[in-house]
Amino acid sequence: MRFPTEGGRAYKASFCGVLAALGLIFSYIEFLIPLPLAIPGIKLGLANIVVIVALYTLGEKYAFLVNITRIILAAALFGSVFSGLYALAGGLLSFACMVLLKKAGVFSVAGVSMAGGVFHNIGQLAIAAIVVGSLKVSYYFPVLLLSGMATGIGVGVLAHFILKRLKS
Repeated sequence: MRFPTEGGRAYKASFCGVLAALGLIFSYIEFLIPLPLAIPGIKLGLANIVVIVALYTLGEKYAFLVNITRIILAAALFGSVFSGLYALAGGLLSFACMVLLKKAGVFSVAGVSMAGGVFHNIGQLAIAAIVVGSLKVSYYFPVLLLSGMATGIGVGVLAHFILKRLKS
């Protein structure tokens, strides 16, 4: 098997499709098995593994397509308009942050992923504040900050090992 960056556009597009499908499966698994926490919005973020793998193997354009495709399909298949809106806000802000940090070149995959997890929560809190019409939802921020850091590191470590395996 070739490394994804070695192939042409068709090879990259097909790998992009595989990653989007895998991300959708991870989203569905998270939908089926919610975390037993009383705080809304905390998830493992397993689907972000495929976004990070796409970012480091295929580049920004294809990773963006994987991210958007997965979010839209997950919202359409087993979410709602509001869950899609929250996921889209978090996913876009998270992706922008991860792209910038990856370009900086001083952060590990786990560091990029951790920041992505935190910024995903910030994006969701921003939408929640708009929907609710109050900044009181920001009281969740410390807990979401810690959970975003923890899950982001875990996702980043998994993505790091997948990337190493893909290169070998």
